[in-house]
Amino acid sequence: MNRSTLVKEIKKKESYLCVGLDTDINKIPSHLKGSPDPIFEFNKYIIEATIDLAVAYKPNIAFYECYGTSGWESLQRTIEWMPKDVFTIADAKRGDIGNTASMYAQAFFQTLQFDSVTVAPYMGEDSVTPFLQFKDKWAIVLGLTSNSGSKDFQQLSLSDSTFLYEEVLKKVAQWGNEENTMFVIGATKAEAFKHIRTIVPKHFLLVPGVGAQGGSLEEVSKYGLNEEVGLLVNASRSILYADSTQDFAKAARREAQAIQQEMATYLQRSLLISE
Repeated sequence: MNRSTLVKEIKKKESYLCVGLDTDINKIPSHLKGSPDPIFEFNKYIIEATIDLAVAYKPNIAFYECYGTSGWESLQRTIEWMPKDVFTIADAKRGDIGNTASMYAQAFFQTLQFDSVTVAPYMGEDSVTPFLQFKDKWAIVLGLTSNSGSKDFQQLSLSDSTFLYEEVLKKVAQWGNEENTMFVIGATKAEAFKHIRTIVPKHFLLVPGVGAQGGSLEEVSKYGLNEEVGLLVNASRSILYADSTQDFAKAARREAQAIQQEMATYLQRSLLISE
């Protein structure tokens, strides 16, 4: 999916919600566990319940590959069943070089047909650029993440008193462009969004950490929205596991709708959509 199509979908749905499909078989409702493919069955219900509210879906690859062949089959069924007008993110955090990176890109972009994949930039330019060689596909590069360990490396102070994550944003922005590169910025780092927008004013930001992790959608939107929206805000557990009964899909929809309605307010306030 290209940028203009993504922006169009965001404005049509009045939403920049991404639903994270971190599907844990131990947490899905018990009545689904007897189905031939309970992970896919759960994903299907969640997507059906939220498809008019979300513009993106983000399967966390670890929750599928841990089951080996059957997990990969559940993932492929999920992607094949998903409507084509939503943006798909393989949350794989791949980070390798040369031919290996190219094979990862081929796996997620060509074989599984994802629109994007999350990438760890620690190994440098040749670990990112292989993901930028595919038309209308995106590398979503780790920038400033929500986890407490982000201070170990991402927030190290360099000799010019900037942080390491700032240098990552600057360099990666030069390797790609606003049409094929996004950055992961955690919602719990909302105080940094205003500064981050001075470094990458036009890029899309993928923002996990709203919902169960306690990030503020209002703060993220206030400082993160740009002239083409420029945000995909992810919620996973708060939507997926809102209810453990047979009404889980209805509960998931209620949670997603509350987020979408809040997003619509911020879009209207920023004059990015008309009331």
